Amino acid sequence: MPCLNEAETVETCVRKTIGFFEDKGIDGEVVIADNGSTDGSQQLARDAGARVVPVIDKGYGNALMGGIRAARGKYVAMGDADDSYDFATLGPFLDELRGGADLVMGNRFKGGIAEGAMPPLHRYLGNPVLSFVGRLFFGSKIGDFHCGLRAFNKDAILRLGLQTGGMEFASEMVVKATLHGYDIREVPTTLSPDGRTRAPHLNTWRDGWRHLRFLMLFSPRWLFLIPGLVFMTLGLLAGIALSTGPVTVGEIAFDVDTLVGASAALVIGFQAVLFALLTKVYAMQEGFLPHDRRVQKIIDWWSLERGLLIGGVLAVAGLGGLVASLLHWRVNSFGELDPRHSLRIVVPAATALVMSFQAIFASLFVSILGIRRRQHPPLTDPAEEAAGVVDAEAHKVAKSGAAKGDAAEAEKPEAGRVAAGKTTESGGAGEDASES
Repeated sequence: MPCLNEAETVETCVRKTIGFFEDKGIDGEVVIADNGSTDGSQQLARDAGARVVPVIDKGYGNALMGGIRAARGKYVAMGDADDSYDFATLGPFLDELRGGADLVMGNRFKGGIAEGAMPPLHRYLGNPVLSFVGRLFFGSKIGDFHCGLRAFNKDAILRLGLQTGGMEFASEMVVKATLHGYDIREVPTTLSPDGRTRAPHLNTWRDGWRHLRFLMLFSPRWLFLIPGLVFMTLGLLAGIALSTGPVTVGEIAFDVDTLVGASAALVIGFQAVLFALLTKVYAMQEGFLPHDRRVQKIIDWWSLERGLLIGGVLAVAGLGGLVASLLHWRVNSFGELDPRHSLRIVVPAATALVMSFQAIFASLFVSILGIRRRQHPPLTDPAEEAAGVVDAEAHKVAKSGAAKGDAAEAEKPEAGRVAAGKTTESGGAGEDASES
């Protein structure tokens, strides 16, 4: 349980959980990840039977990761220390974990949200929208991305390398577990009004934005690729149609002004698609996102030489268009031109030139990302290496001599035992004679 000044409720939460352990015969512990409480929460938790782990780095995610790492059990359940969740209902979570699940999420919308337990803005807009975005972007089936009560296999979660320190930690856990193909299950849970008199730590707009920002940054496909493809398609189709003359749809006429807009859309879309590729390559290499075979095939095909070739072809096309525009200007004696004709040559040429440099720069950047750091073996001094060989041989000889000495010693006691036996027998006879 993450804790920051929860003196009003932490003791109740701890006692409820320990009671659940005792009733179900579970070998468990309660870990309070204290994030700098100043109201005596730590001692109250200890008195109730919890183990308090201080976490210096501030934030919901930092506190939870500190507690998760400190936990001694195979399975870990996390929940707020504000008495809004009933820790005595962890049985179904544990059953799913024992059945092979890696992560078990609670779903408050299926289990029930008591009156006043969740602000209407969170209940009807924030949580449903963010959960929908999470399902759309990552193919998750979880209905409540931000439920604070969940349980998981500790080792499996630690392998994810969770990084966020704030409230978005809740989303990161679900997203990364989904991307890594974990077995994620969901059980209904209830949410009650918390037992605190102070305001909650959650900030609606700030933390809501942090969740949305995380979901977007971890999905280059939806952040860059799909919007980029849409822009490129619209720009390309409109550009091709308008490059030969005006296009009329009903009473609306589209001309060179729209052609300039189509060119801008094509350039923006192309840039977004390149950003999607670059982001994916970087995230894969740094371990933020799992390896994607489709992206790897594109990278393997798109070598620096191919990128330079593609950029060169676009550059030649653009330069050809500029030459054509100069010839058109010459035909008109370098005088004033009709933009409805001249722009149909200049705009496509300029667009091709811009895209050529984008392709070249992107190819160079992908090649830079592909540079690997190598660990070279340390240099060895020949004298030290020779001395090591001599020492090894000397140690081998000494060990062999010691083994022969042990064998010789092993034979002596056997002879001693025989001699001792004879002496004892003769001595025993002498004693008998003296007695008689």
